[in-house]
Order: sequence, then structure tokens, then C-alpha cells
Amino acid sequence: MSTTSREVHLVARPAGVPSPTDFAIVEAVVPEPEPGQVLVRNDWMSVDPSMRGRMRDVPSYLPPFALGAPLDGAAVGTVVRSRSRKLREGDIVWHHHGWRDYAVVGAEETHRLDTTGVSGSDYLGVLGMPGLTAYLALSEFAPVHPGDVVFVSAAAGAVGVVAARVARHLGAAAVIGSAGGPDKARRLVEQLGYDRAIDYKAGPVGPALRAAAPGGIDVYLDSVGGDQLEAALDALRTGGRVAVCGSVSQANAEKPVPGPANLALITKKRLTLRGFIVLDHLERWPEWIALARGWLEDGSLVSTTTVVDGLENAVGALLGMLSGANVGKMLVRLHGAAA
Repeated sequence: MSTTSREVHLVARPAGVPSPTDFAIVEAVVPEPEPGQVLVRNDWMSVDPSMRGRMRDVPSYLPPFALGAPLDGAAVGTVVRSRSRKLREGDIVWHHHGWRDYAVVGAEETHRLDTTGVSGSDYLGVLGMPGLTAYLALSEFAPVHPGDVVFVSAAAGAVGVVAARVARHLGAAAVIGSAGGPDKARRLVEQLGYDRAIDYKAGPVGPALRAAAPGGIDVYLDSVGGDQLEAALDALRTGGRVAVCGSVSQANAEKPVPGPANLALITKKRLTLRGFIVLDHLERWPEWIALARGWLEDGSLVSTTTVVDGLENAVGALLGMLSGANVGKMLVRLHGAAA
């Protein structure tokens, strides 16, 4: 029995800010699974900032998207046909063949999920790569010590909404976040666990960070780069630590962007800057899931998402996420999956 699936294709490489015309929704017949494979109905799919870089035809840690072919990304779905001894029909799995209704996936490319007490969608956000990113950043790459003051950029994004809670668990005395717009800044403090918030759209970040942390900061989790990194370097105390997991301020730049003008402070203050990619550390994922599930259960960690329904609206969700329309993890819900 053949299965028809819609797929989101990249049809043109964007110049600057992506446009809906750079994408197309295409119908395709999904092949039957071969031995060792399963047919998965995708119930949820992830929308990620890293996708913007993959629209360029340049080498990176992930291959660029091919023109005229489906996009890919993390997804959670239900096995509807199995030719694998490892998976049964009805199993809920994580895999990387999103941006389509159905996918044929090798069983070894999937992770079977335990959804007892949580949603499968949590494995794309708080229990998934964004949560693991925040945990590794603040426990290992820029470790938070008891009493530290922590600054987080893109604090209302998928990583940022987890970072505040992780920093608190690690003993931070204060957690400061930056976000774009007064509503997001207000939510950081009222709902997302931050002590103080900076609206980076309201004025220069440097003076705002000095006002929020007059005694300086000890740790900075950087997803943005640019003027926010420059402000953090100014504010960091001697021996400060920076974990860098992204640079969204440069996402649509067509030419190299100048770096911060104060890099000499790295030496003067004996700072440590560590860049990392979460996909290099998937062996730590079970550790994070076990820890985070306990925090979700006791209420000290909260799943925060922005949900868009339907594959036909997935491109809009992507463009919205790239312009900051989301709070928490941006997800697309498919096939009427439960929240």
C-alpha cells in the first residue's frame, strides 16, 4: 500500500532574509520500508535557527540543503509500519527526517522515546537538543559556580528558556536575560525564571547590561554574537567564562561581519570562550533527559513552546522563528498530535 506525503523543499537559496518563494510544498510517494527500516508518521517537527545557515551552499558542520529536495530536521513521530525487530508499530520515535508528513527511516537512525508523563514534543525542546545545549553550556563549557551572575542572550528562545532554570539549579545568584521587545522582556522575569531582563531593541546593550549587573557578570551563554558579545566581554569579571552556541545576529549577512572591538579583554581579564555544537555530545543526552524529567516533575523546569499547526504553515513558522516571533521552542504540529 503506497503512502503519499507532502514535503517542504528548498527551491532557491535566499539572498539575505529568506522569503516564502524560496520554498515549495511538494507531494511525493513514500517508498515501502525495506528490512531494518520503519515508516514513521511525523507528529511534531522542530524549527531551528541552524537551518538558515544550511540554506547557503557552503561547508559547515551540517551539509547544506539541496535544491529541489526535502529539508530535514528533528521530528517526533509514530511508527506505522515496521520491518525492524527493534521497533514496533505504535512506538514513538525521534529522528531527523522532518519537514514531511511521512518518512522511511532506518531503525538505527531513530531513538525510541518514553512519553510517560511528558509529551513527545518535549523531546524536541526542553528534553531535546535545546535543553541539552543549555545544560552543557552552563555545566561544562562555561560552568556556573554557586553565587555567579549569569547573562544569557536570546533568552526567550528555545535554549534560553531552559538556561535560566539550569543556571538556578547550578547555584547562580542572579540570571539576566536579553530578548527583543518589551513583552518578551517582561515574560523573562514574570514567567521564565529570570531575575532581570534587557530589551535589546530598546537601546544599546552595553549600558543596559551594566545597569542590570553593576558588579559585573561571571558567565555568558551566547547565541547571538555581535553587540551582545561585545557588551558581555565588557561586563565579565576576571576569570569569566563564555559558552558560544550560535551567532544569530549574522544569520542573514551576505558579507563577513566585524567582530567585537574589545577582544583584547579576553587576555586582560583571563577569560575563557568555548564554542560547541550539541550534536558532538549526543552521548550526554540520556543524562540530561534523566535530570530534566525530574525537574519537570517537581516544577523547577517548565516546557515553553510556540506551536504552529500544519505542514502547510511550516515555512511561516521558520520565517517567524528567524525574525523572533517565538517564545521558547518553535514547533510544527502535524496530524492533530496532542500537546
